[in-house]
Amino acid sequence: MTRIARALFPRISSLPLQLLICVLLCGGVAVANAQVAEIKFDANADFLKPPAGLNFGEVTGLAVNKAKHVYIFQRTSQRSTVHGGTAAQLWEFGPDGTFIRELGKDLYGFAFAHTVEVDKDQNIWTSDEGTNMVVKMSPAGKVLLVLGRRAEAVEAEPPPPQRGARPIPQWGGFNRPTDVTWDNEGNIFVADGYNNSRVVKIGPDGRWLKTWGDYGKEPGQFNILHTIASDAKGNIYIGDRTNNRIQVFDHDGNPVRIIKIEVPYTKEPNVMLGAMPRPDGSPLAVNGAPWAICITPPNAQGTQYLYSADAVPGRMYKLTLDGKVLGTFGDGGKKVGEFGWVHQIACPSENELYVGEILNWRVQKLTLHPTQEQR
Repeated sequence: MTRIARALFPRISSLPLQLLICVLLCGGVAVANAQVAEIKFDANADFLKPPAGLNFGEVTGLAVNKAKHVYIFQRTSQRSTVHGGTAAQLWEFGPDGTFIRELGKDLYGFAFAHTVEVDKDQNIWTSDEGTNMVVKMSPAGKVLLVLGRRAEAVEAEPPPPQRGARPIPQWGGFNRPTDVTWDNEGNIFVADGYNNSRVVKIGPDGRWLKTWGDYGKEPGQFNILHTIASDAKGNIYIGDRTNNRIQVFDHDGNPVRIIKIEVPYTKEPNVMLGAMPRPDGSPLAVNGAPWAICITPPNAQGTQYLYSADAVPGRMYKLTLDGKVLGTFGDGGKKVGEFGWVHQIACPSENELYVGEILNWRVQKLTLHPTQEQR
């Protein structure tokens, strides 16, 4: 098998056996390792208008429904511990950016916001890594479904695991979940992301069906599932952040492909938080790591696009669903049109994007102007 794989794919002959087998059996590894052109774009950081006296906090979650209402799930308010104070508010804005209301005020499932999504029926889903809960709400804000359970406030916080130890995943519960998506049958897929390192498939009625994945770096393993999305065929795309790749599966968990974004970065990175830049100028290990991904609805030709964002150097990437990078845009920074840890992307169409940032406490609305070659 090894000789066959290396003969068929000499370009990736240095990959380990497990990944070569995945190349043959699950559609290949798409690696973009050449410089691509930057996509021109306009950015508006003042589109959303909170009420006077209120400000955004860390905007970790952002979603847009069919009527262009924008939902912001953010880390704000007062925070002490998960057992006490909270750092999660869900705000709704109209299509013109006007503030409409706060949803789920003081909701038991809100403590430390991570992401928010809107399904095909316009229901609103929040993933909260502080309460370990995923909550489905109607467009009116009524709680319709609760997944997972938060720790009880009357009990002491559990001790941290010993160094190098991994928590044992439990049936029916999550450990710092990060995001949610759905297939064409309405099944729910939760990225049980930071500690359990798995995908959980749940039926539309809330019945747990299966899980797949565990901690590691081999195909089918994960190291922080930070973001999840699905395409029109029901394939599930997992932003395997610390492994610096996007893994794609069908809705039963069978591998389809692995996407690696390796577009060279030739400028000095603006590292706003974290490790110092490498003094030897070697390539950034986190370049292209998927912090947030989004898949556009099919256009008139049935084409969908995949957008991904990394934290350092702070770029965003436009890809085809098979992993070809069509262009990059943006950079790390504080100015409008620059990004400070994009944590969630909403892409209601190919050239209209909304991004929520952690470090800059804001939302930017982006209008892209790709060339013909970038489509």
